[in-house]
Amino acid sequence: MQAIVQTRYGAPDVLHLEQRPTPVPKQDELLVRIEASPVTAADTMMRRGIPYYGRLFLGLLKPRQTITGTGFSGVIEATGSAVQQFTVGEHVMGESVLNAGTHCQYVCVAQHDVISRKPENISHAEAATLCDGPVTSFHFLHRLGEVQAGHRVLINGAAGSLGSAAVQLAKGAGATVVGVCSTKNHEFVRSLGADEVIDYHLADPLNTGDTFDLVYDTIGNFSVARALTVLRADGRFLSPVLSLSLLKSMLFSRLRGNRQVRFSATGLLPATERLEILQRVARLTAEEKLHISISGEYALSDIVAANTVVDSGHKRGNIVVRP
Repeated sequence: MQAIVQTRYGAPDVLHLEQRPTPVPKQDELLVRIEASPVTAADTMMRRGIPYYGRLFLGLLKPRQTITGTGFSGVIEATGSAVQQFTVGEHVMGESVLNAGTHCQYVCVAQHDVISRKPENISHAEAATLCDGPVTSFHFLHRLGEVQAGHRVLINGAAGSLGSAAVQLAKGAGATVVGVCSTKNHEFVRSLGADEVIDYHLADPLNTGDTFDLVYDTIGNFSVARALTVLRADGRFLSPVLSLSLLKSMLFSRLRGNRQVRFSATGLLPATERLEILQRVARLTAEEKLHISISGEYALSDIVAANTVVDSGHKRGNIVVRP
């Protein structure tokens, strides 16, 4: 099969297309023919080996898993003898975080891992992205932030994969949503349901005189100390991007009162929890309460270009590759 391979950390040009043996499913595994796989900010951070402490999981000097990619959507080609939950020909989606990579033509996934049937009303490209922005933002807003009707929520990076999902999820919970994005994405973010939009080129989103119940920094470039000043008395600052300053703020925020700083590595949650969240966001897409935006589809051979777009920090919605 064709696969995107990385044998060292670095810029997009460390990625190259190779022929690899097609995997054979074990007794409890499914062989999935991949139709689409996302290229995410998390993927590009793993490609660079940054932050460095992430290499404890990925490989200290070079990637332990040489095929890149984590999310996928595709069709079951074969099943192991012990598989009972799925059958050949079913359309499925899921995630493989620290196991086999998904920027390739085939992947083997255990039947009890993060894999679920694809909603019929969305494409494989859309389904492939669900474990990125939608699952992560659902976890942060609903489980860590406990978003609810009447909350005022500030979302930084509102046009990206996490942000575009977060705008819809917060709005669906009855919150008032303020999105932060560039000028070119104003209408897009408003179309997702944002009540207000702040152009970060023209105004400081942390210096508008406004206060919030939740600040969700999907990019990780807000000053945590400054963000705490715009939180209401029991507000929460949420970010999926771990840094030393965020870690310090998490520890000290517990000593300073009710304002809290929260982080979670969603991809490292137990598979049962991630699967539950995936199935919940899948239901939202099936009910057309959550819409997925795809701004670019690339062939596997164009993986460098796809990574370059994600590295720019200015992608709208999601980027996917197709074998």
